[in-house]
Amino acid sequence: MSHKRAWFVHIVILTGVLAFAGSVQSDAAWPRMVESANGVSISYEVHGTGEPTLVFIHGWSCDARYWRAQVPRFSANHRVVTIDLAGHGHSALDRDTYTMAAFGADVAAVVEQAGGEQVVLIGHSMGGPVSVHAAKRMPERVTGIVGVDTFHEVAQELSQEEYDSWMAPLREDFRHGAREFVPQMFIEETDSELRDWVVADMSAAAPEVAVSAMEQMLMDTRSGQALAVFENLEVPVVAINADLWPTNVEGNREHLDSFDAVILEGTDHFLHMAVPETFNRELEKVIAELSD
Repeated sequence: MSHKRAWFVHIVILTGVLAFAGSVQSDAAWPRMVESANGVSISYEVHGTGEPTLVFIHGWSCDARYWRAQVPRFSANHRVVTIDLAGHGHSALDRDTYTMAAFGADVAAVVEQAGGEQVVLIGHSMGGPVSVHAAKRMPERVTGIVGVDTFHEVAQELSQEEYDSWMAPLREDFRHGAREFVPQMFIEETDSELRDWVVADMSAAAPEVAVSAMEQMLMDTRSGQALAVFENLEVPVVAINADLWPTNVEGNREHLDSFDAVILEGTDHFLHMAVPETFNRELEKVIAELSD
């Protein structure tokens, strides 16, 4: 091959490589950032297209990774948004107090930037009350709330003694306290590798964030704020819960006319991770009903 021809082939190959790299880069779903109401940077990702937009909100000391079994399934037909609430995952830790209302502002800020005319909020555990606060901030967009092993009893009462027993181990030694507390959310039948990973991951959370968030969540229950936030909520609320703890469906309907629940038997608090296929099928049904 002549020097001139070799040079030409080299240019063609290089051009193809650069074009391919540019295509890969343009197709990549890079994480995004947005400032929440108080200036804290919130990390989120967007996958897929289609309405309604599904916004997945993680629970206490978790992050967006906990929805990894849902993103591929639901992004095939919907715009799927996953969020790291303030102090979690890749979001900033610039907040003194981590309240449910402030987390709700995080979600609203993400939805405002990510877009979506019809939005279904899907919140696991602590993400349940967070989704209610978020919905109150954008009633024109939210068409439904799906709680995942949450809203067991919206009018639950908590004594000071119960509050102190929850908080004492976490305040004294967060890592040890979390390692004692988190395993109680699982049943023996759940995959041990999943359980061990969740326990290790949650106990590695920033202690100041985890303790504050738990304090605020329990204080809302003590003060009645956890129930009061449901007042004038005009969107339907459906819970997909495990049978690990009872769900007071009739009691909840006294405060939420539209409340409904799907109970999955033989699973636990992390049902969307422990039995993802079963959970995803039920979530698809609930989304279809909310859309109708």
